[in-house]
Amino acid sequence: MPSVLPEFSADTSHVWPWSQKASTGASNDVGQVFNATLGFEKVLALGLPERSDKRDALVLMSELSGFHIEWIDGVKPADLPSKAVPYGIDATKVGDNFLGSWRSHMNAIRFVVEAGVGSALIMEDDVDWDVHIKSQLQAAALGARHVLGQNPTSSSSPYGDDWDLLWLGHCGEPFPENLEEISGLNEEAKARISSKFNIENDDTVPPYQHVSTLVDWAKYPPGTRIVHRTAAPICSFAYAVSQRGARRLLHALSIEGLSMAFDNSLAQLCRDAVFDLARGQEQHYVMKCISINPTTMFHHKSKGLLSGDSDIQNHGQGGEMREKGFTESIMWSTRLNLKNLLTGQSVEAQFV
Repeated sequence: MPSVLPEFSADTSHVWPWSQKASTGASNDVGQVFNATLGFEKVLALGLPERSDKRDALVLMSELSGFHIEWIDGVKPADLPSKAVPYGIDATKVGDNFLGSWRSHMNAIRFVVEAGVGSALIMEDDVDWDVHIKSQLQAAALGARHVLGQNPTSSSSPYGDDWDLLWLGHCGEPFPENLEEISGLNEEAKARISSKFNIENDDTVPPYQHVSTLVDWAKYPPGTRIVHRTAAPICSFAYAVSQRGARRLLHALSIEGLSMAFDNSLAQLCRDAVFDLARGQEQHYVMKCISINPTTMFHHKSKGLLSGDSDIQNHGQGGEMREKGFTESIMWSTRLNLKNLLTGQSVEAQFV
């Protein structure tokens, strides 16, 4: 990372006693997130081949951030034959690119299964992240191990060895103990799902008025980011799957059927799993999902035609233009600092 970037400071030692040692030491430490695939085996990006504008930006962003992406071509709904539409969906009643988005994500997940990939970060082609993404993910890796009770000295992955899905890019979500279906359970049940890893003094957390309000951030000091069991995230900008998780998702969201849009279906699997865990039952897929909150990745809205924002939803069809791009929830946007990174200038924060 160029020296012009502001120094990242995240004090985690007070919430997990081995955090300082883990961040500087052993062969399996969380420092692996600084490699060319962010500590995963692969980083996959989804996008339609003709959206060269998005590919240009994402390739440049990732290479300047020190990691490499591989592309999975997006699918248009017109290219999906009716025989391949999953059980439970009436293709004539879903709008926009509902099925194309679902199939694009499933192709990435199937690739992970078919290629025997141990873990992969899957991101959409319009995603943005903080210039300090690797330091953020180092803290997230510590948190994932803590929440799942992973022994820090026995893991082959920086994120631990017992997870199915890591939700790194979303529009926001509450904590699992605040879900409606959890509210009537006893305190012992709630305790099973409420483990958290607090990252304090994190300079990359925007002022709370610029992040999702699904959490009451007034209860936390400014600059707090929290790793916790996934409850009900909105949007699927970026998430990682393990091989075990990819296999479960391929069955649950394709072979078994589909009832909602992909991101909602993905969230529901994690929500069902945390409900089962609270009750000490296993009625659904045993998905072990972890989220980081506030998010570390978010959808970027670039300057230019508003209709170019999304290949899933139809909006901005009147030719409206945006003169300046922006990314919600990201303090030091990589996309907005590309010129500064290329020219060695100081990066600029979006929020003060």
